[in-house]
Amino acid sequence: MSDNVQLTHANHQPSQRYFPLSILVNDINSPLNVGSLFRLSDALGIEKLYLCGETPAPPHTKINKTSRSTEKYVNYEPHRNAETLVENLRASGVFIIALEISSSSIALHSDEFKNLLEDVSSTGATICLILGAEKTGISDALLDLADVTTHIPMLGNNSSMNVVTAAGIACYEISRRLKLTTI
Repeated sequence: MSDNVQLTHANHQPSQRYFPLSILVNDINSPLNVGSLFRLSDALGIEKLYLCGETPAPPHTKINKTSRSTEKYVNYEPHRNAETLVENLRASGVFIIALEISSSSIALHSDEFKNLLEDVSSTGATICLILGAEKTGISDALLDLADVTTHIPMLGNNSSMNVVTAAGIACYEISRRLKLTTI
């Protein structure tokens, strides 16, 4: 008999630790993706989830389906206008990162991005990661407001992936880097 046994939810002890990282989603129309972003935010200790534009917000049956009740624990705010919110966040000292492949984006795993995160972390600033709609991405107006744009290098034929998958990769990498510099 193996000593390696799958643990249950009863074995899990939440840490209540949050990283100085929030997510802003703009015009993500799929409530199932929004629910998955709540679950991701809970799992990775994301401080806040901003639901902007046409992004649905709780209460919503389809959000509840994929969130597995995490919308009860994740701090979130709905906002009509993402540009106004980003302007206000920047004015309060939040460092804005857009997750989008663009003509000036830098690779998420690059030394340049790592050094940038270390510099931001050393100032004590919090970070907000912007995600856009799967079909249209992040608007030019939001890209212009971002302090930096980063992308996940794509090796296959497709140039993009599901927004929640991309968010998971980016948030894990950012929080991993922040953990290395804030502990």
